[in-house]
Amino acid sequence: MQKYKAILPLTRIYISCVAIVTLLGSILGEEVAHGVLGLDPIRLLYGGEIWRLVTAASFLGPPSVGWLMSAYYLFEYGSNLERVYGTAQHLIFLGVQVLLLAGTAILFGQPFFGSSVVTAMLHVLSRGMPRQQTKWLIFNVPYWSLPYGLMISDVLQGGAGAGLPHVLGILTGHFYYYHKFIWPKMGGEDWLVAPDFLVRRLDPSSVDNYAAKRKTEIVLQNRKKGKGRKLSS
Repeated sequence: MQKYKAILPLTRIYISCVAIVTLLGSILGEEVAHGVLGLDPIRLLYGGEIWRLVTAASFLGPPSVGWLMSAYYLFEYGSNLERVYGTAQHLIFLGVQVLLLAGTAILFGQPFFGSSVVTAMLHVLSRGMPRQQTKWLIFNVPYWSLPYGLMISDVLQGGAGAGLPHVLGILTGHFYYYHKFIWPKMGGEDWLVAPDFLVRRLDPSSVDNYAAKRKTEIVLQNRKKGKGRKLSS
């Protein structure tokens, strides 16, 4: 419980959703779970069952070795992503991923896309520090290989079809990374930045730190200006 409470808020909520949906899926059985929890475009668009976006994004499959690895990645690297970029920006990331993956899941007939979200997280983190060494099973591997390692482990267990969710996650994760970090450097607008009201609500400490930093910069600028004045005789 101490480790659970120590998880950053948005990642903790997501992990809780994964646990609840996995439990419901185990109780209901695979066939019923697909009908009740899966992404059904007709019920979603015409029935107003918006909650299916949450359940479809939170289901990582029945308990298995692949499920354990995905849950661990969500716990470890989801927290890292939220810690690096802040809770408000992490919410924007998750929102973009859910919308993109819901569309691709409907297109490819995938009722759930939780594993795709996890792979997208790994891809965004790996692009930020691709050469840094990290642990995968018992091996030290470069960060960029983590999404592919997760995909390979699922393919070995479930066949070639198990790799599709990870491919979709890599593509949607790259979409976010490109528009958030590459496009602005090329002179484009960062349209994925978290709005100010969201930052004030979810990351108040970062607002305080920015204000203190800005105040210090203004004081230093004023001192430099005052240093250049000539004294009257």
